[in-house]
Amino acid sequence: MPFPFELVVDPATLAILAVVAFLAGFIDAIAGGGGLLTIPALLTAGLPPHLVLGTNKLCATFGSATASYTFYRRKLFAPRQWRNALISTAIGALLGACLAHWLPAAWLNQMLPAVVFACGLYLLFSRMPAAPLNPDAPIATARQWPQGLGLGFYDGVAGPGTGAFWTVSSLLLYPLDLLRASGVARSMNFVSNAAALAVFIVSGQVAWLLGISMGIALMAGAFLGAHTAIKGGAKFIRPVFILVVLALTARLAWQHWFGMA
Repeated sequence: MPFPFELVVDPATLAILAVVAFLAGFIDAIAGGGGLLTIPALLTAGLPPHLVLGTNKLCATFGSATASYTFYRRKLFAPRQWRNALISTAIGALLGACLAHWLPAAWLNQMLPAVVFACGLYLLFSRMPAAPLNPDAPIATARQWPQGLGLGFYDGVAGPGTGAFWTVSSLLLYPLDLLRASGVARSMNFVSNAAALAVFIVSGQVAWLLGISMGIALMAGAFLGAHTAIKGGAKFIRPVFILVVLALTARLAWQHWFGMA
């Protein structure tokens, strides 16, 4: 049976996961890291790890598309400046998703919590660099290939924290302010989500009812989060970014180090 989870999901679980997805969409549109909420939630709901990754990609694609389009409409992302990054991110995500499809389920069960926790530690201790605020500054294109391939590959294999990694690395590599780096992150996250999703669809590793339900909720959260981020600017994004990382790191340490639910 290709999609067994749809036959056993109960309305209460679906409602809880939709609420988690809304919060994840809101947070992801502001600071990245929405997958740090949705992946543990899907694992807790009892989905096998390959199905978790595929279903998470489906709902994440909804949210990242909404956030990306919002930043694009506000002229905070110019696709022509990021052509190399768009192509390399798609390639990296396809390769990463293919690798994830062939990894044994037991490996993924062990890997996903460790990856999420490592992301939390990285985001907590990495310093948010200052950046020039000149929107007309030239964007280096050669750097986009390793950045796109690396982060796209990571998003295809696992994905938690990819948007946050895009934000931080873009601030380090290019003359961007935090708001425009967030626009780049949301757009690249959409590309890698969509590319990886195609692989999971072909391999039958998507729970459609659950993914679409969470995706709609995630879209609503992403729409609200993107508008809030644009309105509030860097002064709003930074504390939310740090607060999310602190909370998620504490939760994962409690759950995976001390064995608490």
